[in-house]
Amino acid sequence: RDTASTAPTSATSFGAIWNMSFGFLGIQFGWGLQLANMSGIYSQLGANPDEIPILWLAGPMTGLLVQPIIGSMSDRTWNRLGRRRPYFLIGAILSSIALFWMPNSATLWMAAGLLWILDASINVSMEPFRAFVADKLPEDQRTTGFVMQSFFIGIGQTVANALPYLFSRYGVTGTTTSGVSLTVKYSFQLGAVAFLLCVLYTVLTTKEYPPEDPEAFQRLKAEKRGIGHFFAEIAEAIREMPTTMKQLAMVQIFTWLGLFCMWMFFGLMTSYHVFKAPNAQSELFRQGGEWTGICFAVYSIVCFAVAFVLPKVAQATSRKFVHAAALVCGGVGLLSTGLIQSPNLLLLTMVGVGIAWASILSMPYAILSGSLPPARMGVYMGVFNFFIVIPEVVASLTFQPLVKHVFQNNPLYVVMLGGASMLVAALLVTRVRDVGDEKPAHAAAVAIAA
Repeated sequence: RDTASTAPTSATSFGAIWNMSFGFLGIQFGWGLQLANMSGIYSQLGANPDEIPILWLAGPMTGLLVQPIIGSMSDRTWNRLGRRRPYFLIGAILSSIALFWMPNSATLWMAAGLLWILDASINVSMEPFRAFVADKLPEDQRTTGFVMQSFFIGIGQTVANALPYLFSRYGVTGTTTSGVSLTVKYSFQLGAVAFLLCVLYTVLTTKEYPPEDPEAFQRLKAEKRGIGHFFAEIAEAIREMPTTMKQLAMVQIFTWLGLFCMWMFFGLMTSYHVFKAPNAQSELFRQGGEWTGICFAVYSIVCFAVAFVLPKVAQATSRKFVHAAALVCGGVGLLSTGLIQSPNLLLLTMVGVGIAWASILSMPYAILSGSLPPARMGVYMGVFNFFIVIPEVVASLTFQPLVKHVFQNNPLYVVMLGGASMLVAALLVTRVRDVGDEKPAHAAAVAIAA
């Protein structure tokens, strides 16, 4: 029996699903701005291409440490704000502060330090959002709930990615004293405000289910108090990991290795391979960075454009089919960058990535949630994040010699490696057992207009 909350039994309205997911719009301002711009910021502060992977270590390491702990803590939290919402709010406040100060970094290591703070704070907000959907929605609506998150992620990333280009179009020029473009600075500061306001909207408009048995909940909380119990519960969750989660783990590892290759090096590839920038201080490098934002905006637009189509396709076929096909689209899109020299044609590669991104943000979580015990949803969602961050940690720690000596500091080859990794992930999806699809009463998705 789940002592943590009263599970929902009736259908949730469109408006309620909208409200509970709206905070993801703000979270994606944080992720979108850093994914499109951090490699450029590092380069403008003096980093070489082979140094970029280690400077990106903050994201995967903070995810590895923060998400399972926050997931476990939120499983046993209940106060005036609820169960997950206190973490949304604390993370949003800290993230907004880090976003505001990031582009004012005077040195490379100051920027790297602020990225650690930013990523840790974003993870505090983001991890409980995944469990939040599973808490509040009956199983036959969870695919729709996760797809709604994908929709807001797509919108948030689109706006965040396009902001530097839009500021440039409206006449913003110049750099900070340390060399960071003012278009990037103003984008980060606007994103800081958006992050906080969007999360506040979800906190203020959404309620949570109280503990089903308050006394049992308090006993559980008292028995497992302290950091040692958090780590013990995480270790226990790993030992008792459901088979579906183990199978999805390999899919996630190759998927997110591919995404990490893209995020780290797509911007540098665009500046050096497509715009032919001679160095990181040139005007062509700046133009390439802004065009990267437009490219990422395209995949975000595609993401929210197809997000609500995916449940219907999954209902007609299966969630596994949708996810495998989407990953193939993403892999082909990244591999095709090797054939493209035109900035406009480069936008086409992002169509495939956008289809993959919409599925990556929803289908694995929808498949996973049906195999997890409700009382441990938070900790398992945190543990699931291991399979996102482990390949990123490995890439951050090992890619420097690969990029320098094998790829000769050519970012194009790293982007193409990402495409190949996504194709491997697509093959591995075929091995996954989707428990939800095996239940006679299960509907893979509910039409969002219902």
